[in-house]
Amino acid sequence: MSEKFIRAEEVAEIMEISVPYAYKIIKQLNEELDAKGYITITGRVNREYFNERVYTVKAPEKKEGEN
Repeated sequence: MSEKFIRAEEVAEIMEISVPYAYKIIKQLNEELDAKGYITITGRVNREYFNERVYTVKAPEKKEGEN
């Protein structure tokens, strides 16, 4: 079973970025989760939330009157 949380080293490897930048990504994701009322852990982020935010692409919302 995979771990529930993902660490900066794995984020860096997946996204092909530096570890310090991975920490910034994790901080941003944790701030989003904190705003939603979730408990977060510094330096780690929920794996499911990470996958949702990184791999899920939402189509841009169309403004009224656009085709």
